[in-house]
Order: sequence, then structure tokens, then C-alpha cells
Amino acid sequence: MMNNFYRTAITAILVIGMLAMAATLNAREKAITIGGKNFTEQYLLAELGKLLLENEGFDVSLRTGVGTAIARQSLEASQIDMYFEYTGTAYTVFYQQTDQAIMTDPAKVYDWVQAKDAEKDLIWLEPVTFNNTYTIMMRNEDAEKLNITTISDFGNHVENNPKDITFALEAEFWERPDGFKALMQLYDFTMPVRAIKRMDMGLTYLALRNNQVTSAMGFSTDGRIMAFDLVNLEDDKNFFPVYNPAPVIRRETLEAFPEIRDILKPLADKLDTETMQRLNAEVDVEHKDVTRVAEAWLREVDLL
Repeated sequence: MMNNFYRTAITAILVIGMLAMAATLNAREKAITIGGKNFTEQYLLAELGKLLLENEGFDVSLRTGVGTAIARQSLEASQIDMYFEYTGTAYTVFYQQTDQAIMTDPAKVYDWVQAKDAEKDLIWLEPVTFNNTYTIMMRNEDAEKLNITTISDFGNHVENNPKDITFALEAEFWERPDGFKALMQLYDFTMPVRAIKRMDMGLTYLALRNNQVTSAMGFSTDGRIMAFDLVNLEDDKNFFPVYNPAPVIRRETLEAFPEIRDILKPLADKLDTETMQRLNAEVDVEHKDVTRVAEAWLREVDLL
């Protein structure tokens, strides 16, 4: 009786140990690294993806806080498994395309970059519906006083009043093919060099709010636009492409874990422009922690 008891106990311990080891190995096998760029929305998207995947048993590492070029290079070099990229960025920056009929149509630009990246074994999952395009911003009171509602109005004002304007931008936005130099060419105006103030992306909104500059670049989904009483000028010549974000993942990773597609799909279904503006504002204006903001929203929409 006693021998049988001990044998049964030992067997049970061994089984439990084997199950624990199998669970540990499985967790290690389901390891994935998510990259991200260096602004609030990208931190949030990476965190949302991380939380959803962890909820399904993945071991997720984050490598965020880099520029567009490094994020892309990291994915191509297999240093990360996926990150959220914007359709317009891939089309204009990575592939240097300029067809207005494609770049301003959400479905067409997504299909185009999806097909081209598939040749490099990079797979675009379902895109999120909000369009985080670049924008030219002014303080609302200044835009109303000067009767500026469009970028054409803005360009005319710069040409006629070159000493009356200053513009805050991130360094990357100056040289990009979808950036400020190309925008000035299309809208046919020239900003004096002394008027250009280069700074980190997050500071452009503060500089504009605090009257340190008279205009600035921004992202259309940024919560500070409404919070700081700023206004986005209408892109009346359709210069800026559509920028719908989507998870871009290495084919090897997706083939190993095809469930990732379904795990991340709710972000495409539920994350709209209004929601993204609110989440960005909670981080940038209310100074809440990125992880807590992401987790709270996922619980709010019953995804956690």
C-alpha cells in the first residue's frame, strides 16, 4: 500500500513537472518582439498589440522609440517580428511612389503596399480605419483672424508676409518625400530658413500653444490639437497620402503563429479616429501611463 502510494505520488509529481516544463517551453516558443516608432500613437499601438498577444499566451518584448527608417530596417533584418506601419509612409518613403490616385485612396494604397511588401516576405495584416495623416496646424484664434483655412491660404500668407511666420517641425518631416519641402513645391511657396524651427515631434504642439511659433506640423489624430485649441488646415491640393496603420509582420513569424492575425484584428475593427485622439490625449495631455491607457481601453471594449 505504502509503496503504491509513493509511486503514485512520484508519478503525479513527474507529470506535473513535465506539464510545467511543456508550458514553459511553449511560452518560450511563442515569443515575439514588437517594434515601434518614437511618438505617442506608436507607443500605444505597440502596447495594445503586446497586451492582446500576452492575453493569448505570448511572451512579448517591445523595442520602441526609433525613427521610421530604423523601424523598417529592424523588421527587414529580423531584429523585430512586427510593428505598426502606415500605408502612406510605405508608399511614399519606402517605395518613393507619387501617384495621387493611389496614395489618397485607402483601399488602393493598402493593396499596393501589401503586394509589394509580400515580395519581401513582409505581410500587412488588417489595417486600422483611422487616418493619421500629417497636418499643418495653427492656433485657432490666429487662423480665424488671418482667415486661413487651407494650406493654400497658409502658403499665400507666407509669401506675402515672410517675416510674420515661424514653423515648428520634426527633422524627419523636412526631407521625407511626403514632407515639408515637397509640400512647399506643390503649394508654390517658400518658407524662409530662419523661420524653420526643428524640434522633437512632441514639442511642436507645445511650441505652438505657447506662442513660440505661429504654425507647426502635427498628426491629425493627436489629442493635443483639440486640447490646445489648435486647428488643422485643409489639405486642399491633396498633398498628404492616406496613413492607415496596420501590423506588418515577417512571413516566417506569421506562418509560425497564424493566430496572430485574428488576435490583432479587433484593433482594426474597434480603433477609430475619435478613440485614437482620446487615447493620445490621455497620455500627452493628462500624462497617464501608456500601458495603463492601453489596458483600460481594451477592458472598456471587452478585449481583455
